[in-house]
Amino acid sequence: MIFDNFNFPLRYEEPIFRPPSEGNSILLQLTIGCSHNLCTYCEMYRTKVYRVRSQSEIEKDLFRIKKYYEKNSGSVFSKEQPRKIFLCDGDALGAPDSVLDFCLERIKFYLPWIARVGTYATATNILEKSEEVLKRLKVNGLEIVYLGLETGSDNLLKKVVKDVGAQDMLNASLRIKNTGIKLSTIIMIGLGGVDFLEEHALATAELISKTKPEFLSFLVTRPISGSPYYKMMEKGLIKQVSEFQCFDQMELIIKNINLPHENKIIFRANHVSNFLPIGGILGKEKSSILEVIQTAKRNATQSPLSLNFNGPM
Repeated sequence: MIFDNFNFPLRYEEPIFRPPSEGNSILLQLTIGCSHNLCTYCEMYRTKVYRVRSQSEIEKDLFRIKKYYEKNSGSVFSKEQPRKIFLCDGDALGAPDSVLDFCLERIKFYLPWIARVGTYATATNILEKSEEVLKRLKVNGLEIVYLGLETGSDNLLKKVVKDVGAQDMLNASLRIKNTGIKLSTIIMIGLGGVDFLEEHALATAELISKTKPEFLSFLVTRPISGSPYYKMMEKGLIKQVSEFQCFDQMELIIKNINLPHENKIIFRANHVSNFLPIGGILGKEKSSILEVIQTAKRNATQSPLSLNFNGPM
């Protein structure tokens, strides 16, 4: 079934975002906005005041979704229906345990065909949950968490006003891994500009080698007009990278990720901010991924990236 945005029964508190891999998922707003909302590069939730939606709001949405699919397919078990739900907004895992438990239980009740529930999370969200709680969420249907790691550099994390350091990112990643929930780690290529090219790459590769997420994705840092990061670039406090330097940093990260023979990471650079889609499995396909990046680097421009970018981050 084609997802009909015009007739779909939910009216979201926009803007609303999801990872590329959740393109065919039902989007359910569990929280509104982002609980941190201070990262200098991010304008995604600046217009929103953070709050956790009530159990009544969540249940009404799930009931509406159920009725929508019953009406449009004649059965809530149609094979054409989305099999995944993505919990929005910026860090839905930060909701209280009772709300998360309620949401997952109600998803099973109203939408029993759903096979996977995913959400964005911050390291703070994860570390606020015990392993016992996270394991319970896994049993109840939470299958994947998307963590905006951004960089393994402590200095750069501080510069962009993340609310945690590299050690917290490591601890949070390992906690998720220990519970059996799949971890999808997001890295921002070019973050920090020219001055952080090598430090960002090597520290990130080291952290990925330690955490071994099931999924790894790259997006290219594209300063959003009006953001603190954009204003720092306008003032020359951050030197914008070139397309060539972005590929160079990608290559340096991939080269320095060390995995035991039995480990593999599904790698993607298919976000709208990227210059071209790149993907593969780190481990057995590392050399072919590097060849693609090296070819792209040879053809890349060395002029600083334009500050005019209209796509979502």
